[in-house]
Amino acid sequence: MNAGRFAPSPSGDLHLGNLRTALLAWLFARSSGRDLLIRIEDLDLARVRPGAVEQQLTDLAALGLDWTGPVLTQSDRRDLYARVIDELTAAGETFECFCTRKEIAQAPSAPHAPPGAYPGTCRDLTPAERAHRRRDRPPALRLRARAGSFTVHDALHGEYTGDVDDFVLRRGDGTPAYNLAVVVDDAATGVDQVVRGDDLLSSAPRQAYLAQLLGYPIPEYAHVPMVVNADGVRLSKRDGAITLTQLADKGVDAAAVLSSMAVSLRLADPGASVTAADLLERFDPAALPREPWIFTAP
Repeated sequence: MNAGRFAPSPSGDLHLGNLRTALLAWLFARSSGRDLLIRIEDLDLARVRPGAVEQQLTDLAALGLDWTGPVLTQSDRRDLYARVIDELTAAGETFECFCTRKEIAQAPSAPHAPPGAYPGTCRDLTPAERAHRRRDRPPALRLRARAGSFTVHDALHGEYTGDVDDFVLRRGDGTPAYNLAVVVDDAATGVDQVVRGDDLLSSAPRQAYLAQLLGYPIPEYAHVPMVVNADGVRLSKRDGAITLTQLADKGVDAAAVLSSMAVSLRLADPGASVTAADLLERFDPAALPREPWIFTAP
């Protein structure tokens, strides 16, 4: 199966930025003959909000978006992530890391390393040193990266080369890390097209590098412009009416929201009434705007 995917975190209602990305993921997938999968990224239990998944699916359907098969949930797939981590560890591709975020931020960077990159503090600890540090805190597990950068192709950004450092595969509390889970999930479910916000473009080289290391196909990428407020900052709760429920309370229904998003994507004229099916007929990835959509809540 060839598929695209939309993969929200169940931390609350989807805002317009999330919904616009979902619409684009649907348009990219359907226009290329792919299925669209919905995957709930709920590994960070502290961010999970009761009822969020149900409301998110309701909002997607209200815009006329559909998907294939049952909704996937990452928390049901922990055994799969554990097996992949065990395979990488057996192959010598991981190492234990005992650093806190503060220690990493304060550590001197390795020569030529990009800002914020892991400095390699725990990469070459001896067995005795690791045993000693385990007394203080449980280790995270990092990938022993053997490349400093990796290049991916993006439908909107072209060739993009980004940094690859020794990124985390499993957190100290045992939670599989985002960069591991998404790579494993995409490969396991036939996702060969990844459409998401361009704030995640810098993650693509790391994930593509890991996919190649695991022998997985590297998906096609399309990192789409975000929705921002009047100050150019990505939308957040403080920006007011930015969810379908909030907008409905202001008298703006889902059809009007879809029309506004269509205008922002140059797929409709202002005031035109459209459906998702109408947009699919007009969709041309090459004609998409590259700049963010500035949204002002009513």
